[in-house]
Amino acid sequence: MAVEWIWLVFIFAFGACIGSFLNVVIYRLPLDKSLVSPPSACPACNTPIRCYNNIPLLSWLILRGKCPDCKAPISCRYFFVELLTAILFAGIYVCFFWFQYRQTGLVGSTATQQFFSEGGWLFYVAIVTVFAVFLAASAIDMERWIIPLELCWFVTIIGLIASGVADYVIGSEIISQYDLFPTVADSPRFAALTIGGAIGLGISLILLFMGMIKPSYEMLEDEEGDCQEAVNSQDNEPQYDDRKEILKEVVFLLPVVIGAVLALQISQMPSVQDQWSSLIAKPVVSGLLGSLGGYLAGCAIVWGVRIFGTLAFNKEAMGLGDVHLMGAAGAVIGAKWTVLAFFLAPFFGILWALYQAIFKKMRQIPYGPFLSLAVFVVIIFHDWIHRILINYYGF
Repeated sequence: MAVEWIWLVFIFAFGACIGSFLNVVIYRLPLDKSLVSPPSACPACNTPIRCYNNIPLLSWLILRGKCPDCKAPISCRYFFVELLTAILFAGIYVCFFWFQYRQTGLVGSTATQQFFSEGGWLFYVAIVTVFAVFLAASAIDMERWIIPLELCWFVTIIGLIASGVADYVIGSEIISQYDLFPTVADSPRFAALTIGGAIGLGISLILLFMGMIKPSYEMLEDEEGDCQEAVNSQDNEPQYDDRKEILKEVVFLLPVVIGAVLALQISQMPSVQDQWSSLIAKPVVSGLLGSLGGYLAGCAIVWGVRIFGTLAFNKEAMGLGDVHLMGAAGAVIGAKWTVLAFFLAPFFGILWALYQAIFKKMRQIPYGPFLSLAVFVVIIFHDWIHRILINYYGF
């Protein structure tokens, strides 16, 4: 049992270190600064932070939240991001492997045995990646109202890789039974929609690169020659018609829709059905298409709301960062759970609105944190939600 506690302390400490790096990401990534150089320094006096003053959690407490050189205050955000990340890393481990609140089907008399010998580490890495990156994305979104797409792409790549190799590490039967990673082995139609949509997306990106499709809300050049994106704000009225701009995105998505429909029709042809079913039954193919399908479904649900909302109100509804955020979530947790998370997010928005009304707070925050929180809830309460869906809705 001592080994279990030692490992738990290590995970907590490792999470704090990841949280320290997330602070760097939150500060530097929106400014297009390198995440590795130069070394961290005090924003006030620009003095490099010494290694013994850069210990996660402890240094902030020892220094009492002040720079040791110029005594400028250090935001408590740094401490809380490190603490929250450490708690999330340790909490997910305890939840999944110690108390088995979410069933994984991994055999072992101890949590560490399930984690190492049965391949639970792969599932754990994929989940904590979502939590850590979405935490950073939410912090950036709350501060700057943007979600760096690099964060979403990173989670998407992790989801694709983990789903593709999961069968070699854990086993397809356990993955399918306990819904550890998205698969399409039992969903040939969804697999066809996925492969057709992916091909269509590739065509759209090529046409966009060649200039045959115009991007919406194009980057405008300011008077000094710097590129900046035209955005709606109270201080800067839009220079474009939102409905016209969103129609450009409809054109961009047409090859995706056409590709998905054509692929579905082809997969239903008698001469193709057996070969297609045999292909997607292969664990690697099933995992990759399951993850890719989750990505496309996550993007689709948010993009659909963005398009119809903008057409209805002639004002940009949702952001493309939210589209990529839910796509990244879908690559890890699958299409069904991502769509469910999307419809769960408004309830958190309502709770925030009630808080504002009760305490007369007027602080508005973007939608990204609500989407992230909904994804967290779906992941943690997966089994409980699944039982409700089975008992009341039959799926």
